[in-house]
This record gives sequence, structure tokens and C-alpha cells, in this order.
Amino acid sequence: MIGFFDSGIGGLTVLHEAIKLMPNESYIYFADSDNVPYSYKSREEIKGFVFKAVDFLIQKGAKAIVLACNTATNVAIEDLRKKYTLPIIAIQPAVKPAVLNNQENKRILVCATPITLVSERFENLVDTFDTNNLVDKMPLPGLVELAEGFIFDENRVENYLKEALKNYDLKDYSYFVLGCTHFTFFKENFKKLAPHIKLVDGNLGTVTHLKNTLNSLNLLATKNEFSLKFYESGREMKNEQKFRMYLDLFEN
Repeated sequence: MIGFFDSGIGGLTVLHEAIKLMPNESYIYFADSDNVPYSYKSREEIKGFVFKAVDFLIQKGAKAIVLACNTATNVAIEDLRKKYTLPIIAIQPAVKPAVLNNQENKRILVCATPITLVSERFENLVDTFDTNNLVDKMPLPGLVELAEGFIFDENRVENYLKEALKNYDLKDYSYFVLGCTHFTFFKENFKKLAPHIKLVDGNLGTVTHLKNTLNSLNLLATKNEFSLKFYESGREMKNEQKFRMYLDLFEN
């Protein structure tokens, strides 16, 4: 069983990629719905939430865990790997592919939660790859709240993005890095706002790394064992409609 953790429903965008890539695996998804959004929590609060969730997933029999939450990665991943021995795969903003594929040498806008953008881990990531100082940062916590409320009204999302980006000349940019898994739900809105700007997130890279890691440890399922259970802050969801309707968005 593979455990997925997110502060809320954003990690479902990563889970979707994992199920496509590894359809024989069994999955357990933990959404910390009692404490979402993490955007306004302290680092110590977030770390406590994440450790509690990881303990829960391990008790349920997870053979590997995916931190499908950029904020959780930036706050807790090093401490988690010191404590636990099972594979913990962590998503992070896709700054590297954006920089390496930036053939036009235009600017890159990383959109994420406020905590991610001020974290030491993120700063180190940018310092490593952004040698030409082309990366700008934009916190978009409102998108997390819209996604959690299943609010995908085109005008409301568009107005939020236009207001947030009103001081940026988007002609100067070649990439949006979607540095929060919640933001993947709004790809079409970003495309409509700036069709010339490429979008990149860390979802596929994360699940590819997960598959390669499991394969190297001989932990991949050898037959069809697919199952999927959802938990909200440790409570099993008997009515899975809340989560299923988000996954259904990818089928439309």
C-alpha cells in the first residue's frame, strides 16, 4: 500500500498521476481536512500535523509515503527522513525543469503558498538552478481556498488571478511553475490568462521517482492489487464522493 498525504485535496492531482502510472498498486489518501489550509499555520504546527499523518499511514501498512504537498515538503521532509526508514517521496516546485527548458531565457514565475516561497529548502532550490536570476515568486493562497471549496467558477478564478498578477508584465515570462498541488486544478485558467506561458508542475516527476524507487527496492505490486481508501485527519471516509468528484475532474 502506498500512502499519500496532503493538507487537503491538492494531492489528489498527484494521486491521479500515480494511478495512471501504477494501476496495480493499492493506495491510501490522507487529507488533513481539519487543518487545511496550511498557508496560515506556523512551521511547527505544520510539522506536527505531518508527523501525525505519517505515523497514521505507517500504522495502516504503507510501504512508501508520498508527501503530495509542497508546503509539507519544505517544512518537514528532512526531519521525516531522519526518523523513518521507509521511502518518503516528496514533491517540490518544478523549478529545475522550468529553468533547464527555458530556451527563450525569459522570466519564470513560481506560484506557491507563502510558506513554501520563504522556506530555506525552496531558496536553496532556486539558488542551485536559477543562475541567471530569472525566477520570481508569487504566493496564491486563495487558489487553495477555492479548490478546497470546490469553487471552479471561471470568472471568480480569473478575477483572483488577474488581481494577483496585475503588477506583472506577463509578456516577460515563459513559465508558470505551479508549486502547490492544489494549483493543478486551475491549469486551464492559467492557460486562458496567458496562453503563451508554459505550465509545469512536479506531479509526474514525483510519481515517476516513486515508481523507480519502489522498483529498485522490489516493492512494486506484481499483480493487480488496486484499492483506494480516503481518510480525513485520521477518519475513514465512508462517503467518498467528496474526493471522487475531484478525481472526476480529470476525466472531463
